[in-house]
Amino acid sequence: MKLLIAEDDKDLNEIIVKKLTSQGFFVDSCNNGEDALDRLEYGDYDAAVLDIMMPRIDGLEVVKKLRDRKKKTPVIFLTAKDTIADKVKGLNIGANDYLVKPFSFDELTARLYAITRTAAGSSLEELTLDDLTVNTASHIVMRGNCEITLTAKEYQLLEYLMINKTKILSRDKILSHVWGYDYEGGDKIVDVYMNYIRKKIDGTGGKKLIHTVRGIGYVMREDA
Repeated sequence: MKLLIAEDDKDLNEIIVKKLTSQGFFVDSCNNGEDALDRLEYGDYDAAVLDIMMPRIDGLEVVKKLRDRKKKTPVIFLTAKDTIADKVKGLNIGANDYLVKPFSFDELTARLYAITRTAAGSSLEELTLDDLTVNTASHIVMRGNCEITLTAKEYQLLEYLMINKTKILSRDKILSHVWGYDYEGGDKIVDVYMNYIRKKIDGTGGKKLIHTVRGIGYVMREDA
């Protein structure tokens, strides 16, 4: 799962990123609302954790602009304000949840899974397609009874494909989600890594699950 953390307290930002990364999330971060809005508008994230009181643009305005632009990325607000009125305001603007500082990282993790599960309409902890299973908590990938070893980038690519199984994903969309919207290496890297995971996933003798859509990109689905 790919996350954006926007928190202007440098130390807290680094701690959140470190904690969530250690729990298996792929995390980008910034320290002001303007950068957060740019990343969320042009990047591709499964969820965002935003501080409300940030320089340039506050978290409330970031979410308001996102929702006005029809971006549905799930958002958790972090704030020191704990009144009912503050919570209601944040939720009414379009946030999905609200966490008061100081907070438990276990609770933050649980809430992230909850809002992404609600957004996806199903659990994101275990993703399955035919005999392929991807556990997003442990990062264990199984094809039938065989465990498949992937690099961190290969896993991130496969997880993104599995979350969006049956959906055709363009190379640009994959590049933005897995490598970041500011990656400057070109989209050929997508084809390179897709070949890596195709050999590992579809090279086991089972059904073909990774499909190329000519001129567009890729889709994860059972072979017809």
